[in-house]
Amino acid sequence: MTLGAVGFGLIAICYGFARFAFGLFLPQIDADLSLSSTVGGLISGGSFLGYCVAIVVSAHLTERLGPRAVATGAALVAAMGMIGIATAPSSLWLAGAVMLAGSSTGLASPPMAAAVAAAVKPARQGATNTLINAGTGAGVVLSGPVALLMGGHWRIAFLIFAAMALCMAIAVVVSVPGNAQSAENRAKGLPTLNKTLKRLIIASFLMGASSTALWSFGSQLVTLRLDWSHTGAGLLWIAIGAAGMAGAGAGSLVARFGIDRTHWLFLVTLAGGILLVGFEGTTPALTLLGGALFGLAYIMLTGVYLVWGVSALPRRPATGLTIGFLTIAIGQTAGAPLFGLIMDQLTPTYAVTAFACLAFTAGLARSGNAADTKSTTSTLPNA
Repeated sequence: MTLGAVGFGLIAICYGFARFAFGLFLPQIDADLSLSSTVGGLISGGSFLGYCVAIVVSAHLTERLGPRAVATGAALVAAMGMIGIATAPSSLWLAGAVMLAGSSTGLASPPMAAAVAAAVKPARQGATNTLINAGTGAGVVLSGPVALLMGGHWRIAFLIFAAMALCMAIAVVVSVPGNAQSAENRAKGLPTLNKTLKRLIIASFLMGASSTALWSFGSQLVTLRLDWSHTGAGLLWIAIGAAGMAGAGAGSLVARFGIDRTHWLFLVTLAGGILLVGFEGTTPALTLLGGALFGLAYIMLTGVYLVWGVSALPRRPATGLTIGFLTIAIGQTAGAPLFGLIMDQLTPTYAVTAFACLAFTAGLARSGNAADTKSTTSTLPNA
């Protein structure tokens, strides 16, 4: 329980604060630093790019240094990145700080998966990993009230987030095991890129790109459509995060209905959430409903890709996880600047419609031979 709670907190800080909170505060940051939508999209994409690099490095370092050192490093990197955001005098400085903060998420996931495998009995690993994975939604929920309390003072908010990350680093040192060696850690090299993995890469890339419509621009969209201030944007983030915590049940849905049915259901839900928040003529109630649908769908879909990857590589589950989540982040890296460009060159309506449709295209990639079994979901590593 202690390891699960610490992992939950680490994921909440790295994902909810260091990675996704930038989109929440983007209108205030834009006003202070005079960023265009295109530049804001490029900077947001930098956060996802940092994740892509970090998750590969983290998997390598975890095998050599152990989970405690790498997880502690993730908390410290998150703190440094958020201090950089809080003190950013220019868009160039901000871009570097956002990339550094976003990389903490990639650093955090592999060591926590290794720690759970080493310290938790097999019968409890699934529950522990589910608890840790739910931290993303919790972090997003908590960032909303901070935005409400801080108003337009985004620099102070990120300093508060950084202080929490430093406290989490101490908790990690106390709670996470120092060494974790498993049969999977001894497996080296790249896996064979079979049809199942190729389909996973296509689907996760397209879903990741689509999700940037709200992760990177949700706050700007509600400001544009409803003339909401930071208060309204904070409420949207609370709706996204609260619903996202329910996404911890993805594994049981996949076990019952299969990967493809669950995948399609929540892709439709994701597209619906994007449209409800971003379409012209939306209302406050529809916007909050759209945020809740988006949050639920996003966490559910990350769970689907987790199961998909583990099913494709049953002997190397963390590698399967890395492939799916790395590709999601690559999609987000590409999607954020593209959405900003469409907003600048065309209209927000075009951008929202295009990215909602992009979610549907991910459903064309079928899971193929991925095994939809209960045994697969019982030992899931954290995402």
